[in-house]
Amino acid sequence: MAKIRLKRLPEYGNLPLPEPATCHSAGVDLRAAVKKSVSIPPGKTLLVPAGIKVAIPAGFEWQIRPRSGLALKHGVTVLNSPGTIDSDYRGPVGVILINHGTETFVINRGDRIAQAVLASVESVEMEVAAELPETSRGEGGFGHTGT
Repeated sequence: MAKIRLKRLPEYGNLPLPEPATCHSAGVDLRAAVKKSVSIPPGKTLLVPAGIKVAIPAGFEWQIRPRSGLALKHGVTVLNSPGTIDSDYRGPVGVILINHGTETFVINRGDRIAQAVLASVESVEMEVAAELPETSRGEGGFGHTGT
């Protein structure tokens, strides 16, 4: 089991630590570490602080993903989904939320705003080639296989 070291920032205070909602949850819930309620009008974005810093183990990333309930009920989602917290990043964790809904969305202190999933990543090495191997798909993209 991989371990993530976590540092609470002063604004985090006594909020519950990120934890899985159930024993089989893929991720942990991140909470809004706001001092007072904030609002996201329809069509607007907001960077919401999670109030923590983390040390992700080498060979992993923390993927910041939307919460399905917020997306379904309010049209609120993570703008750059999934966001990535790299293993060498030590700054504050924040979540970029966008309101695709029709009503202003209010975020209160401690609200669960996103989930973070630990995912393994492979290191890559880029290699320049004069030609690429052929495939049956070729250069087809953006709907080339139909609806």
